[in-house]
Amino acid sequence: MIDLHVVEAKPADAPYLVEVIHAAFGARPPLDPPGTAMQETAATVEAAVREYGGLLARVDGEPAGAILFSESTPISGSTPPRDDSDPDGGARWLELRRVSVHPRFQHRGVATAMVGCAEEVAEGRSVDGVRLVARAELPATLAFWRHRGYVEAGRSGPNVALVKRIPVEFAVPTATDMRAVGERLAGVVRPGDLVLLAGELGAGKTTLTQGLGAGLAVRGEVTSPTFVISRVHPSTVSGPPLVHVDAYRLGGVAELDDLDLDMSLDEAVTVVEWGEGLAEGLAEDRLEVVLTRSTGAAAGVPSDGESADPRWVRIIPVGRRWVDAPLRASLSPDAGGAA
Repeated sequence: MIDLHVVEAKPADAPYLVEVIHAAFGARPPLDPPGTAMQETAATVEAAVREYGGLLARVDGEPAGAILFSESTPISGSTPPRDDSDPDGGARWLELRRVSVHPRFQHRGVATAMVGCAEEVAEGRSVDGVRLVARAELPATLAFWRHRGYVEAGRSGPNVALVKRIPVEFAVPTATDMRAVGERLAGVVRPGDLVLLAGELGAGKTTLTQGLGAGLAVRGEVTSPTFVISRVHPSTVSGPPLVHVDAYRLGGVAELDDLDLDMSLDEAVTVVEWGEGLAEGLAEDRLEVVLTRSTGAAAGVPSDGESADPRWVRIIPVGRRWVDAPLRASLSPDAGGAA
């Protein structure tokens, strides 16, 4: 068993960070053109840590891993150019630089631990996602990032831009507010999108779907489809239909396949309640929405007379589809509407 600790780096840690960066990048095979990591000094690293921060990993007390941060700076020449029509052109990103594991400590989970901590830092800073540049000549490195949910956003020569959206999480005080979340979600989804809803009974999955149906202007009352497994709600405004599925009583993936949902996925917005562990295979790109009650929160009665039963909504974007979608700006409570 190893003693692995990852902490936010301090300026005084610069010599240890440089030691790891030089050891890690120096052990890589020669690249053309060569990288610039070996040009880092204690002074440049200290300046980077002071401005944006970073991470230092230690194994049994010895420096083992390093990451430097940057924020909201373009990956020059490596991401597709944005234009004025890009709805998420103002997205904020936590950029990972000099991701390094000392050769003596590789294959011990150091990189995985650091990436997990970096994503926690990104959530804490309320940025939209994490991004980095990797080299195309290092397929094992690309596989590492893809395994952790990072998707390719562009290439420039040997540089591959990889990005991952950070989950959006916020409190939802009432059922009316939960419906408003669904209505805002209708402004983000498009035909072919898959939304998986998870949460205990009564967490608000059907209420959110009702708001989504209202936002999409579909026909028919959106209710829990428990007894019919699935319902299709056509659009009244030439928009996408809403396919609403309740997978609670399905025995497995085979029964889900029997519904022939793939026949309508390209044209519809598909919402699957209780779909975790079953419906992920329907699409590589999806939104996973987890609803939880506020533990220990006492229900109150606001001035409008509606009983308050607070929930937390956590929206997890998966896949390339959501890289440019304005999720935080559109879905968080201050995006407009009540929530």
